[in-house]
Order: sequence, then C-alpha cells, then structure tokens
Amino acid sequence: MKELFNLKGKTALVTGGGQGIGRAIALALAEFGADVVVNFRGNEKLAEQTASDARKFGAKALLWKFDLARADAGAEWKKFSEENACPADILVANASMQVRAPFDEVTDEDFEAQINVNLRSTLRLVREVVPHMAQNRWGRILNIGSVQQARPHRDMCVYAATKAGLVNLVKNLAPRLAPMGITINNLAPGAIATARNKDALADAEYRKAVESNIPLGYVGEAEDCAGAALLLCSDAGRYITGADYFVDGGLSLRF
Repeated sequence: MKELFNLKGKTALVTGGGQGIGRAIALALAEFGADVVVNFRGNEKLAEQTASDARKFGAKALLWKFDLARADAGAEWKKFSEENACPADILVANASMQVRAPFDEVTDEDFEAQINVNLRSTLRLVREVVPHMAQNRWGRILNIGSVQQARPHRDMCVYAATKAGLVNLVKNLAPRLAPMGITINNLAPGAIATARNKDALADAEYRKAVESNIPLGYVGEAEDCAGAALLLCSDAGRYITGADYFVDGGLSLRF
C-alpha cells in the first residue's frame, strides 16, 4: 500500500508554498519523494525555508517568484519550467487573496485581484501543465478551496465566489482530463491556524466562538490538509477525480 503514495520521479508545483497550507502540502509531497517548485510572491525567506526543509527529505526544491495576479502566469510558468527542466506532474493551486469588506465597500481593484489570483491563475496554470501530464498519461491537479465555497462569510463575498468557482472548474474539467490520465480535485479547508488567521485566533473569545461551531471542537493545523492532499496527488487517489473534500472538522455541517 505504501508504494501507492510514492512520488519519486514526480515534480510538484505548489503555488503560495512559502507558508501555511501550501508549505505543509509541499513538505508532505517532498517527504514522499516528489521534487517541488515553491511559488511565492513576496516573502522569499519563508519560501526558501520551505525549500530548505523539502531538501532534507532528499528532494530537489526550486523557488519560483511570481505574482499570480498577472495575466501571463501560464506563459511565465512554461518559460520557468523549460529553463529549469521541471515540468509539473502535480499542480497544487493553493495561492489565494482574501479581502474582507462588506459587498458595497469592495473596490474594483480588490475584486479584480481576488478573481485573478484565486480563479484566473488556476485556469492559466492548468492550461500549461496539462500537455506534459497528458503526454505521460499521469497528472494530478489539486485546487485548494475553502469552506466558504459552500457557506460564504458575509464580508468575503468575492473570495467565497472565487472558491465556489474553483469547485465548478473541477467538475467541468474532471471528465475532460480523465481520458488523459489526469485527475483534478478540490480540497476545502475550514478554520485552520495559519498566518492569515493568526491575529483573529489570538483573541480567546473569537477562537472559542469559532471552535463552538466545529463538531471536532478545535481549530485545525495546516498539516491536517497535507494528508488529504497527499492522497489526491498520488496513485493512492488514482480513482478519485472531480471530488470536493472538506477538511474542516465538520464545520460545514453546522451552517
């Protein structure tokens, strides 16, 4: 059974891999044999730490500094992967932008940025990685969604809409990619203790309120998402495509 999780010889592109869920997934894939490309936008120190930790497992690890809000994400990935001989067998579309504001206070710039990073960049990258995957008749694409795709926060309407859009993208592409040996799935985290949520969860009353809505009774860690990601990115998940997995301690059941 353990051979089904063996990713030796595979290369994974993990967007937003410098911290949080992206980091945890990148390290899990590296631990099970994959080489990794850690995409990041600004904090090179964190990205390099992820890469350094991945190398401890014997993996090759590269950094790809690129702002996924740009329209040339696909073309730039193609250029980078050709120059570094690292075509992606696995794509983990984890990078996202989240702007918290009432719907009538969302600026056009905030709207556009969230659409570009969370939704457009995913399709742009998918278009570029599919030819290599199809040629090898093996590929794994994993979108990182959110519990908000099903139960949106009132002040995150655009963010939630982009995550819902990813679910529909998965369901649309799954039957199209399946004949090529490519699976595509969505993993939707709930309340996870990451840097993005650090300040909010530091408030004891807020954390207590959040945990009261989680059947398992506690906020998850980034590593809680890594196990499910490993399944969906390996041969252990070869018969799973078009699926939507909630990693949320049961939070989505309480709304």
